[in-house]
Amino acid sequence: MKRAGSHTQAANPVHAAAVSDATFQDAALIALDWGTTSLRAYLYDAAGEVLATRASTAGIMNLPRSAEQGGFDAAFEEACGAWLEQAPAVSVIAAGMVGSAQGWLEAPYVDAPANADALVAGIVRVKAACGVTLHIVPGVLQRGELPNVMRGEETQIFGALGQDTGAADSSKRALIGLPGTHAKWAVVQAGRIERFHTFMTGEVFAALREHTILGRTMVTPDRPDTASFLHGVNIARDKGQAGVLATVFSSRTLGLTGQLSREQQPDYLSGLLIGHELAGLEAALAQQQSSLAGQHLRLIGNEALCERYRVALVQFGCTHAELVKHATERGLWRVATQAGLVKPTPQAAHAG
Repeated sequence: MKRAGSHTQAANPVHAAAVSDATFQDAALIALDWGTTSLRAYLYDAAGEVLATRASTAGIMNLPRSAEQGGFDAAFEEACGAWLEQAPAVSVIAAGMVGSAQGWLEAPYVDAPANADALVAGIVRVKAACGVTLHIVPGVLQRGELPNVMRGEETQIFGALGQDTGAADSSKRALIGLPGTHAKWAVVQAGRIERFHTFMTGEVFAALREHTILGRTMVTPDRPDTASFLHGVNIARDKGQAGVLATVFSSRTLGLTGQLSREQQPDYLSGLLIGHELAGLEAALAQQQSSLAGQHLRLIGNEALCERYRVALVQFGCTHAELVKHATERGLWRVATQAGLVKPTPQAAHAG
């Protein structure tokens, strides 16, 4: 759950809209999406509507000062201090890397399969210097020979599930994708995260682009090149049996042979890596007698990136991929209400 911030303070800029006194009279909850590189705060009313937001670059690895010198308190005060002055009685909940071993206070992972109640049971509490208690949501751990973890994405997933309890929370299995630096694919059933897969697609793309010979011949295009992207996706799908290490060098050789221009190479490499990700996901689904073809799945994340995945998924026979908006704030609200941190009004059903 990583988001960028904007201006005001030099060290950790915060962007916020003006909030009226009437807004604070309706305030019922403050929720934080606190990741590695950014912090985003939401102020809700009792119906689950977001009244105001604040965005900061003060992620856990970019605090205004060290944690030992009160960096978490300083970032929290900077983001939410003005709200708490006007609405001191509201509860505060946070999800993301703030609950990691490097965060403010570690919230131990809960084991998969995990539902929203398991997250509530795993909440830990830390008291800020201002006297406010922060409730930190745990991540999810999938045990096994190759353990897997998520921290922050679980809250987004439950936000997506809360949008349509009649379908996603039913006994039928559903697939939710969260594209990003470390892409997650979660299988959900009966309101639980049953299992999930992590693909380091975004980070590998950045590393290859910035730190290998592949990036030497690349030029960022003025606009995305969908044809070159799909070329990469289809190479991974049709010619990728030997794995990504056997195909990734083609982003250079296709340039050397004049089949890809310098401007086309970044999108081709992106398509190649996402194609290998989806091929790997297809193989994992096959072990459970399932496939991407015909799936009605949900995507959570940056809209442009999710659209790129949607286009790639079509090449694997998946033509129904729905973008879920506001999954983060919906998920934070859902966990907070189930934890009893706020008493929602009847109109709040849409948010949970």
